[in-house]
Amino acid sequence: MSVLSGIRVLEFEAIGPAPFGAMLLADMGADVLRVDRPLPPEDLGPRRSGKPVDVTGRGRRSVTLDLKSPSAASAALALIEKADVLIEGFRPGTMERLGLGPEAALAHNPRLVYARMTGWGQTGPLAENAGHDLNYIALSGVLSAIGPAGGRPLPPLNLVGDYGGGGMLLALGVVAALLNVHRGGTGQVVDAAMTEGAAQLGSIMWGLVAGGSWQEQRGSNILDGGAPWYDSYRTLDGQYMAVGAVEQRFYAELVDKLGLADAGLPKQYDRSGWPALRNAFAKAFLARTRDEWCEIFNDSDACVTPVLGFSEAPHHPHNRARSNFIEVGGVVQPAPAPRFLGTPSEQPKPAPQRGENGAAALHQWGFGASDVSRLCELGVGFAGQPEPQPA
Repeated sequence: MSVLSGIRVLEFEAIGPAPFGAMLLADMGADVLRVDRPLPPEDLGPRRSGKPVDVTGRGRRSVTLDLKSPSAASAALALIEKADVLIEGFRPGTMERLGLGPEAALAHNPRLVYARMTGWGQTGPLAENAGHDLNYIALSGVLSAIGPAGGRPLPPLNLVGDYGGGGMLLALGVVAALLNVHRGGTGQVVDAAMTEGAAQLGSIMWGLVAGGSWQEQRGSNILDGGAPWYDSYRTLDGQYMAVGAVEQRFYAELVDKLGLADAGLPKQYDRSGWPALRNAFAKAFLARTRDEWCEIFNDSDACVTPVLGFSEAPHHPHNRARSNFIEVGGVVQPAPAPRFLGTPSEQPKPAPQRGENGAAALHQWGFGASDVSRLCELGVGFAGQPEPQPA
């Protein structure tokens, strides 16, 4: 048993944060059934392969349904009646036009948690506009602080909007709403917007701004690479070491390990001395390889670590000791997190092909053989024939 065992999640095919949020729930034991389009869409962002390399698609089963077909609403509402959670990532109004909006869904299932994932939110002047991670975090204020001093703002991959401010916020909202339902409350709508989630991720910066401790110029603050003791440095072999020695005692150990304790360096928080500090640190790190520095800083509180590539991270001794990475379908990927010591998460299964294991899922959701046949008549499809059930 996992922490969300027994929770049924109906996910409508989307990209980015919605499938990531569903993956988090699946990793925690929720039974996620995804409603896929019968054929892969050609213009829906990065293509989802339905193969093991589709990491955020792991842990589900699938049925197919053309939501624009005349009978699709009846089929989808039948599925919704059996679900605890619905996840959709369409533009506002899309599900309503399909006859599957919150009003219709909650009328069929009053205890349903109806989770909606968008970039701008369900309301507001931009609600129906297209956008991607970069656009959403740009409006949140966060993007303005990411990038080199004197340079342009740089995309932090798609981690701040899609995943941190999107999928994780969605999953948190779902779990909170489920808790409310299980305490006797009614179902409700979760309106998760990436712009708002990204702004929340920047909460500490808003405090620094209010306190007059934040400068709007990139690369001039403690956490944006402005401080020389919170940055990364090139090593002799062209690799990098990350330095995060914020506290005074950690900074003192950093300076000592670099061999600069007697170099007459400026004070740690003397901004006028930061250029000199940066030059001293850069010169010191260039004197040795990354592996040599790892040996020097091993078991140290100087807060210095190697900058590892995606291919290297799974092999680091700490990650291996914690089993932080697993192999699913031949693909190395992050293990489910966080960890629950009493009810550990199970090994996830690879992303399903369209319709894969859908029939088995429906039977386990309580649909009898005649119900499954009726769903098939309404357009629900599988990647094979429904499994025979005992009389």
